[in-house]
Amino acid sequence: MISLGLDSGSSMTKAVLLEDTKIIDTKMIPTSISPRKSLEALYREIKKQHKEIDVIVTTGYGRNLLDQADFKITEITCHAAGAFFMNPDCDTIIDIGGQDSKVITIDDLGCVTDFLMNDKCAAGTGRFLEMTMKRVESEIERIDTFVKDAKPAKINSMCAVFAESEIVGLLAQDIAPGDIVLGCVESICQRTAAFAQKLAPANPKVFFSGGLAQFDVIKQSLASHLGVKEVATDPLCQYTGAIGAAVLGIRKIKR
Repeated sequence: MISLGLDSGSSMTKAVLLEDTKIIDTKMIPTSISPRKSLEALYREIKKQHKEIDVIVTTGYGRNLLDQADFKITEITCHAAGAFFMNPDCDTIIDIGGQDSKVITIDDLGCVTDFLMNDKCAAGTGRFLEMTMKRVESEIERIDTFVKDAKPAKINSMCAVFAESEIVGLLAQDIAPGDIVLGCVESICQRTAAFAQKLAPANPKVFFSGGLAQFDVIKQSLASHLGVKEVATDPLCQYTGAIGAAVLGIRKIKR
């Protein structure tokens, strides 16, 4: 049985093709001004290469936009299923997305027990860090090398708009760009950890998902602020929601 999971995110639209318990294909494209068109384009691309698909599950902000979907499932449920698929030992999932951040706790079977979502402020998201890297004339993909040997500048603002003004002021004071970026990383991870600790158990086994989970400096900072040795992740961490959607699709057709 083959299941297609599609995650329509604010920054990227992702697809995962699962054959029983094996991932056989992944694709990702930027989410355009029309999430519907991005979702449909990615669906068509997958269908060109894989004719036989038994079930299609959508999740994310645009989960209701694909007419061909058999099931539409919330991102909380799909992130839990995806994280558990990649790391069955985890009990807490932290996702820092382009537009929001969320914390999910799960039981021994990977079922959601509770969750919190922060979608009211951009200062704790990937979008804020992208903006910061543009301000220092670099790319977010270079962040690990960009902050090497840096000392974090203090970022006091809790609002993305005011924080951007603060960054402009720090640059005007000739503060090293690497120090400013590392200060932003520390600010994001500190507020994410404080947010997570409202829900996570003592000594949580954390799985870190989302695009920012690819970067060592962010993983290390988040672990430090959580007070844990490390946070687990996976090379496919950015596909967590799409993986979960595909996993749940397999479960539904098996029933």
